Amino acid sequence: MQTIILATRNPNKVVELSALLPGYKVVAMSEVGIDLDIEETGATFAENAMIKARALREQLVATGQQDHYIVVAEDSGLCVDALDGRPGVFTARYRADICKNEHDQRLAMLAEMKNQTNRAAQFVCVIACILPDGTSNTVTGMTHGKISSAERGENGFAFDQIFESNELGKTFAEATAEEKDRVSHRGRAAARLSEYLRNVE
Repeated sequence: MQTIILATRNPNKVVELSALLPGYKVVAMSEVGIDLDIEETGATFAENAMIKARALREQLVATGQQDHYIVVAEDSGLCVDALDGRPGVFTARYRADICKNEHDQRLAMLAEMKNQTNRAAQFVCVIACILPDGTSNTVTGMTHGKISSAERGENGFAFDQIFESNELGKTFAEATAEEKDRVSHRGRAAARLSEYLRNVE
């Protein structure tokens, strides 16, 4: 079984991608002794994903481990129509000036959307991967929904409690992990990654 090393400090992403890529062992970079604080300076999800993947790849090369892992990094975010696509690439840092945690961020989003009639939104995920031979590629997944009027559900993380999926008719936080994975932006991007990897192996 090939091992994918994920450029993240977020354990939730490791769990999700492990479930979405059953043919691979998915590990966090910390499991091979790498701890990076990668500045996301890109203007797009694809740029940020590749910045993270290349930074991790450089560390693997420096330690002679590059032949053992497929490097994967993802960047994802919430794009709200009424907010001209915000927060977009700044989703993880949304309202960092006033928000101390994800719950604060959800409440800030609900407040910003209070008087909006157009509540349409999309979650976007771009996954960048670098193969052991240095070949790189990106794949994209997207899912459509709307911002709910209040937090609903106990599952998931980040904005899942206020993102109501058009396909599921409920928030991602109300959905089971299997339901969410079937329609989520990350699930769709992971499916495209899996297809890409099968074709290059």
